Amino acid sequence: MNAHSIPAGAVALRRLALLGMLLCLVVVVLGAWVRLTDAGLGCPDWPGCYGHVTPAGAEKNEGKIESYSPGWEYDSGKAWREMIHRYAATTLGFVIVLITAIALAYRRERPVSPVFATGLLVVVLLQGMLGAFTVWWLVKPLVVVLHLTGGLTTLSLLTWLWLDMRRRTQVVSPPPGATKIAVLDAARRMAIVATVVVSLQIMLGGWTSSNYAAVACPDLPRCQNQWWPEGMNFDEAFVLWRGLDINYTGGVLEHPSRVAIHFTHRLGAIIATLAVTLAAWLAIRNAPTALVRRAGWWALGALGLQLLIAVLMILKAFPLWLAAGHNAGAALLIMALMLLNRRLREA
Repeated sequence: MNAHSIPAGAVALRRLALLGMLLCLVVVVLGAWVRLTDAGLGCPDWPGCYGHVTPAGAEKNEGKIESYSPGWEYDSGKAWREMIHRYAATTLGFVIVLITAIALAYRRERPVSPVFATGLLVVVLLQGMLGAFTVWWLVKPLVVVLHLTGGLTTLSLLTWLWLDMRRRTQVVSPPPGATKIAVLDAARRMAIVATVVVSLQIMLGGWTSSNYAAVACPDLPRCQNQWWPEGMNFDEAFVLWRGLDINYTGGVLEHPSRVAIHFTHRLGAIIATLAVTLAAWLAIRNAPTALVRRAGWWALGALGLQLLIAVLMILKAFPLWLAAGHNAGAALLIMALMLLNRRLREA
């Protein structure tokens, strides 16, 4: 591909996709920070904060605070954390609107599929709705998990778009061995499986966090000093809907249910580790290009980082910065798997 064959709008889309991808990563980590500090209801209304654009406006009108949340204790720190997250998410929404507008404006040149760009916009609009329901339904765990899933879906789509725009705006020559695609079929299939398994594991992690089950197993490698903890209540642990008007801040489950959630998350981590390791090994072993091989190593590196954070988080009694880092590690692992899937497809 030479410079004259680069589709119109592709360079702008590449830059916006990179900006959106990095911003989305920040939004995901900010969302974890808000959740882990119990700031999800720092502003009990949406999209403003006690009827104002900023918490500072609410603080100047104390009567407004009481009218929005009778009996609710106002916390300036929580309010600001919640609104910073919303400001970042809103900025990301504007970036995605620009991406969609450029894709539609240059639809004849097709730097990117208008359907893909429109789908990305729909996902981020749904994310905004889930953000509202997270507040309106008092941080219900099911909505929190769906909100996390939507954020990582947005991140995955932006990562894929950026990788595609990089390919379209660079001079590409067929690499040696790129025609040997048959041996990569197993790696491609396993990379897709690994992505699905990791996505489910991240959803399970969101369920663990939103039900305050992270500290239910404070020891490692055993849980409650047992390989299979006694008395775990799986029946109550995974009830998705418990009705409205329940404030889930602090959690509503008994300890046996929280242990069951945490223990299931650990079992899921083992399965996800095996899936990612196998996918990366197949890609590295059969790689026809250095790009595929590096993508395999990136996936292994992201997996190793996430496992290291998880172990340290338990050993150090769940400090906030490591818990937020665990969410960042999950996002980086998803991005690494997007890279692996993309490189395998290009090969």
